[in-house]
Amino acid sequence: MYKYWISVFLFLFTWGLHAQDTDFYKDYRVRWLEKAEANTPQLVFTQKAPLQTVKIVPDQQAFQGWKVEPASKENILSFYGNSFRDQTEIILDFGEHVTGYFSFSLAPIGTVADAPVRLKFTFGETPSEIMTPFDPFPGGLSRAWMQDETVTVMTLPSTTTIPRRVSFRYVKIELTAKPSYAFGFTSMYCNAGTSAATAVAPLPSGVDPMIRKIDETSLNTLKECMQTVFEDGPKRDQRLWIGDLYLQAMANYYSFKQIELTKRCLYLLAGLSHPNGYLHPCVYETPEPHGDSRLFLLEYALLYNVTLKDYLEATGDKETAGDLWVVAKKQLDIIHTYLQPDGLMDFKKANKEWWIHIDWKDNLYKEVSLHGVSVFALKNTYELAKLLGKEQEVSELPALIEKMTKAAYRRYYDKKTGFFTGLENKQISYASQIWMVLSGIASKKDARRALQNLSRSENVTTPGSPYLYHYYIQALIDAGLQKEAKEILTSYWGGMIEKGADTFWEVYDPGNDYLSPYNFHPLNSYCHAWSCTPLYFIRRYPEIFQH
Repeated sequence: MYKYWISVFLFLFTWGLHAQDTDFYKDYRVRWLEKAEANTPQLVFTQKAPLQTVKIVPDQQAFQGWKVEPASKENILSFYGNSFRDQTEIILDFGEHVTGYFSFSLAPIGTVADAPVRLKFTFGETPSEIMTPFDPFPGGLSRAWMQDETVTVMTLPSTTTIPRRVSFRYVKIELTAKPSYAFGFTSMYCNAGTSAATAVAPLPSGVDPMIRKIDETSLNTLKECMQTVFEDGPKRDQRLWIGDLYLQAMANYYSFKQIELTKRCLYLLAGLSHPNGYLHPCVYETPEPHGDSRLFLLEYALLYNVTLKDYLEATGDKETAGDLWVVAKKQLDIIHTYLQPDGLMDFKKANKEWWIHIDWKDNLYKEVSLHGVSVFALKNTYELAKLLGKEQEVSELPALIEKMTKAAYRRYYDKKTGFFTGLENKQISYASQIWMVLSGIASKKDARRALQNLSRSENVTTPGSPYLYHYYIQALIDAGLQKEAKEILTSYWGGMIEKGADTFWEVYDPGNDYLSPYNFHPLNSYCHAWSCTPLYFIRRYPEIFQH
């Protein structure tokens, strides 16, 4: 099969070369894609059934205004024994987040089925996703991502499997075309799949109960996102993004240890990159593997290098890291392109020509963060080069790092406030301080001062998602603020658990339950890859989080 999709890719790729004289990786692509295919994991499927029928009722104190109550004291088995003909709707709770293929069986009761049955299914990761009307649709992404399906069952008895993969905990069933005869459900299940096949050792006894719950929820989040690639969200997007991969891979090394999956993702991203040698921020597996030629995300391309270095350190696999060194080395051209003589990145130009993400946060000014990410990537790439014995190929990096570090202190650092801010926008943001710390630009003393002063200052731009909160926790650890790191991890991710999370969310603002980058909160991913990293911190730094 891989020969087929490689040939399809190469055809499309060649077609796209009309503006390019050559393909930077022409001697590597087929081999990279073959290795990606060879490391495709087998999915492990488990049949999951609903545990109870529930009611979802309004409650202004509950997350997004809805809470779940048991609908009946009767056993779930009674649901299968009763006629569904006179039901308007029913809501079933699977008791956990599941990702897979939903099947149900119907049969007539005591008579002959003389007409079809039409049912509407709505799948929800959260109660509000079940109860919030989808139409008229206000979202900024496709309406088709919403998980509602109308199914016409032509003959009974029969078993039907909904073709699309769904990701949910709750399912609402509505009867939209009532037949003249009695009928009922005889079975219902989700064939839930993941490539996370190995058991993970539990935390030691005596660990704080909330830390234990955060660890379990992080594992569930990562497991659900581990398909045939590290997906960003199993409900929506369902693709491989470099920024999510970086964080998922770290968590995976301390949990499921599915090394082949990381290897596959690294090769896929390389094999499906642009002809100019730069990486697309995301790639798709279907209908055939391909990169998104519309997108270039600057810091994600740089984070590939860090991910590759981490992979080598975690596995000792010099063959793979050496194979993909050419990709890492090429991404450094991005920094060289925008580096100015004074040692600062040309933020204006880069921001016009690339998507710079940093965080889901309105009005976040990203100049300082971009500089920090760039130095962070340079340092990690040089470490990768040393591990591979290739430091002579990038011998200019130590001097470049020193130049960029001095430039950041000279131009961005305010000795009076202790904060790093941009040249044309003096916004004080968590993101700016975080990336000055993670890059090692800020001294440990100045790192501590900046991070501690954030919570004491007014008009500070806070993180908007678990993505930046991950980097915040790491920055606190790097600055020696261990107590603060544990407190933030416990309060932030623990806050989601207290609001009902059984997997961690794409965006979370403790003060705004309805926050959405897409103008419609049910469209958010409530099982999202970049939110899984508390398990990494808990297991990587037991002296901080397990005591």
